[in-house]
Amino acid sequence: MTTPQKNPAAPGKNDRFSSAGFILAAIGSSVGLGNMWKFPYITGQNGGAAFFLLFIVCLIIIGLPVLLAELAIGRAGRGSAATSFVNAGGSKIFGRLGLLQIIAPFLILTFYVIVAGWTLHYAVQSFSGQLYNSTDFEGEFSGFIGGYMPVIWQIIAIAITGFVVVKGISGGIEKFNKILIPGMIILLIVMMIRAVTLPGAGEGVEFFLKPDFSKLTTESALVALGHAFFSLSLGMGILLTYGAYVDKRQSLGAATIAIGAGDLIYAFVAGLIIFPTTASFGIAPNSGPSLVFIALPAAFSAMPFGAFFGGLFFILLAIAALTSAVSLLEVPVLFAMDRWGWSRMKSVLIISVLVLLVGLPSALSFGIVPAFTHMGSKNFFDWLDFIASNILLPVGGLITTLFAGYFWKNAADAAGLKAGWFRVWLFTLRYIAPILVVLVLLHTTGVIKFK
Repeated sequence: MTTPQKNPAAPGKNDRFSSAGFILAAIGSSVGLGNMWKFPYITGQNGGAAFFLLFIVCLIIIGLPVLLAELAIGRAGRGSAATSFVNAGGSKIFGRLGLLQIIAPFLILTFYVIVAGWTLHYAVQSFSGQLYNSTDFEGEFSGFIGGYMPVIWQIIAIAITGFVVVKGISGGIEKFNKILIPGMIILLIVMMIRAVTLPGAGEGVEFFLKPDFSKLTTESALVALGHAFFSLSLGMGILLTYGAYVDKRQSLGAATIAIGAGDLIYAFVAGLIIFPTTASFGIAPNSGPSLVFIALPAAFSAMPFGAFFGGLFFILLAIAALTSAVSLLEVPVLFAMDRWGWSRMKSVLIISVLVLLVGLPSALSFGIVPAFTHMGSKNFFDWLDFIASNILLPVGGLITTLFAGYFWKNAADAAGLKAGWFRVWLFTLRYIAPILVVLVLLHTTGVIKFK
């Protein structure tokens, strides 16, 4: 296996994040579609503010310790998500297990760019007003995803992603996030102000901010654990990869807190956009993923300047999707550079084409190709999502916790924590995080269920 030290294309040789650029890029990877699309409806299904508080607890208990471990392993190993374990001092078995954290982001990217394409399409349709020519928003969405147009938008989304990644770390990913993340913050504030000033919005704000602990269940706790894990991009090699580009002077503890805070604030503001809007227009906040592409367009159609605000909302979603897509693509790109010595250009081109080819059945699995639509209980898109998100991510996270907690001799130096905090961190990685990650795995795969 080619090591990063001998490979001129390897991380740390020619290209690194600045301190601010690294934190923005890591936040960009975490504030994806999950917090704007998934978080509102799982919060709606589990009682609002009480679930949000539970999510914060899970973020602190499981999210931040694993996040710090991934960053520390990446910086110590200075390689891809597969080679960093070995370079940091682990046995070769961890290098093989680390391949799961290359496969997972690749599979996720194959369907993630499809949804990113949907958001770009809806942004164009909303700004042009065409989205509101009909009041049958469910039929509009079904007709769109059931045709060939998603493939065109899939190509556009991966082309944008590849263009950024091929520019490298400082000139591509960092610059991209330095432009888009502040832009996203502005859009979030504008959309939040618009949402909370709608007639009847107070009911939605109260639902989101007033806890009702009687609605929390064991199932709610497992859902919150899973979302804390997924929303921080854990177990998918992103933070291991980004850690390889971080300067040794960067405080990983401070960076971990900043990334967690950014993820949390984004989820909070997303709630203050979604819940006031749904309350104002009588939309059920627990209506699932269709909330974004069916229910909210109906709300925008009845809102003053709705086409404009709808367009801003879908641009916001597109930014969140693309910043995450860039992070996902960098993981297999670095692996190809690190393992085979490919140039960045060659790695991006080959992997982008593979992403399109593997993702094509997903793009065509909503009715137009019956073979991809009816595959047992799920379509091709949902099967890929299930395998990558519900199996590979928890397994990847478990590998990280076990390595850092039990097998990594230099964990103390790499994490850069003071003695007291290091003991807390190590205790969490050894005795708490592995159990919780296994529970997440068993829950997301349907092995255990609670009512």
